[in-house]
Amino acid sequence: MLDTVNKSACGCDSPDGAQDLLPVDEAIALARGMATPIRETESVALRLAKGRYLAFDLMAPRAMPFFDNSAMDGYAVRISELDGSGPWELNVADTVAAGTDAIEAEYPAGSAVRIFTGAPVPQGFNAVIKRELCNEAETGVGFSELPSVGDNIRRAGEDLAMGTVLVKAGTKLAPRHIGLLAANGYSAVSVSRRVRVGVFSTGSEVVSGGSERDAHRIFDSNRPMLLALAEEAGAEATDLGIVPDDLEEMAAHLSSLSGRFDLLISSGAVSVGDRDLVRPAFEMAGGSVHNWRVAIKPGKPALFGTLGDKLYMGLPGNPLAVFVGFHLFAKLQIEALSGAKPAAEQKFQVRSGFEKSRHAGRTEYMPVRVLEVGVDGLPVVEQVGNGGSGSLYPLCCADGFAILPAACNRVKSGDKFAYLPLNGQI
Repeated sequence: MLDTVNKSACGCDSPDGAQDLLPVDEAIALARGMATPIRETESVALRLAKGRYLAFDLMAPRAMPFFDNSAMDGYAVRISELDGSGPWELNVADTVAAGTDAIEAEYPAGSAVRIFTGAPVPQGFNAVIKRELCNEAETGVGFSELPSVGDNIRRAGEDLAMGTVLVKAGTKLAPRHIGLLAANGYSAVSVSRRVRVGVFSTGSEVVSGGSERDAHRIFDSNRPMLLALAEEAGAEATDLGIVPDDLEEMAAHLSSLSGRFDLLISSGAVSVGDRDLVRPAFEMAGGSVHNWRVAIKPGKPALFGTLGDKLYMGLPGNPLAVFVGFHLFAKLQIEALSGAKPAAEQKFQVRSGFEKSRHAGRTEYMPVRVLEVGVDGLPVVEQVGNGGSGSLYPLCCADGFAILPAACNRVKSGDKFAYLPLNGQI
């Protein structure tokens, strides 16, 4: 099992200890609780609604199926006309295909109707025999198995009653929802306005990709990644560039953005170093800091704030910490702003195929790859990379994150722990 230590006795892995750090679960609750759903809605064509959040419950305008129809190709019969123990031979009086108007014709006694999948079942006929069970001739059909009433018939209203809630408000629309709504006659839906997210990076050492780079400057990976992550989460993301390490300039930049975005996300300069200017600049611009230190690795400095009535999420500068912080905090805020209902937490578990000693005190999200499936059915994983948060390469080689509890100070091979897959499933 995982080796643990008493959290209160732990010095964490920084000089100031872990006692004043917000636990991860409380930070997640804080992030979600700060967000109030946007009330503005818009109508979009159903074919453009994938990934949008439904604004209102949508009901079935009528019962489904709309009419009695055949579940497969075959022959419709009237069971009361099938005397004896068989086999039976019936004349074929008609052929009915999908899209045919309701059949109200009087067919001769002792006759069958050839019918195709989805076609309306003629009045009075109460079973459909699969074509594979029939012997077909030019004018008749034979079969030897007596069907039961209702065989292979989809009855009107058996799937959905009129007024059934098809999709609930706050649902992120996926192709399956779009298909269901289309089947019920919807061509457009009301959705929440997209969350407006502004993204900027901080740091005089950072330049945009494609720019000339001095020997000791680095390319900005956080901003392009955050823009992509925000859009993947369903937001309308705006690139706000790079802000240098200058207190007045950073404060002026933040002031100029007040009220323009539902959520601002920055990366870098949120710790306690001499050039970590985001927190003082944010307060100079009129922002309120709700918390800025979380018991998480990577990403201990994470600023949860409000600027007026809008949200601010200040993430660290290390790219892996930015990725983790976005998924745990900023993504939840985008979903909550969109009106999404909190999803049931998916809990996956894996076993370690490695050993590791660590400083207890912070919940650690460690990139891992799956090696194999163990005898107990749980995936066995290995650590990817050396544990640093300055590179995204280990993340791009990983299948997900092993979640090491804050109190854990040693992982042994075979230990079981929580797992966050990158693709949402193992």
